[in-house]
Amino acid sequence: MESRRLYHGTGPGSITPDGCAVDYYAMLTPSGEPERVHAAIPEGASILELGAGAGRITHSLLALGHEVVAVDESPEMLAHVRGAETVCSSIQSLALHRTFDVVLLMSFVIETAGDELRRAFLRTCREHVAEDGCVILQRQPPEWYDTVQPFERDTGDGRTVRMTEISRPEPGLLAATMEYTVDDRRWTHFFLSRRLDDDFLEAALGEAGLTMSGFLGGDRGWVRAVPR
Repeated sequence: MESRRLYHGTGPGSITPDGCAVDYYAMLTPSGEPERVHAAIPEGASILELGAGAGRITHSLLALGHEVVAVDESPEMLAHVRGAETVCSSIQSLALHRTFDVVLLMSFVIETAGDELRRAFLRTCREHVAEDGCVILQRQPPEWYDTVQPFERDTGDGRTVRMTEISRPEPGLLAATMEYTVDDRRWTHFFLSRRLDDDFLEAALGEAGLTMSGFLGGDRGWVRAVPR
């Protein structure tokens, strides 16, 4: 599966290769994710943040005392990042030839329906994590794939978020369109993602030289992996 079949987006302003709207993502604020990561890693740990976007998580991690290298393939996204070293690169082609205490891959990027792309993401994680470090992945808990339904949510800060057009084209795959509205601006983002059961994810991690070592705070959506 090629990336143009896995993701696409519409709306005003710049749209990244994976369909994300830069103007919309630049509005977003964290919802406790930086604190969750911070609590699970050593004080002052160095972090490689893959798919950092406009810095929604980056800026808080910096404020919590971490050195962060923010990687994204969109220069328009990275233009919003302040205070961190930035690298404009796709995740799969990244080659910094240095390692970090923590490699962070959030926003459900690991759930791409492209199996080769997922393998490449995990290889990048392994190549850049220190031998005594860890990789933190964010996925949907597997059962979410069975229960999610279309919804509409008012976020309370002027944004409306909708999930529409859900389908399950084959077992383990979910296709859906997210719709984001702010005043008279509207963006859409289509994605095709794969359910990552624990056994499936452990096998994928093993191929990359990693192994699952637990969950952050008992939340199965946040997976910690370490070098084998």
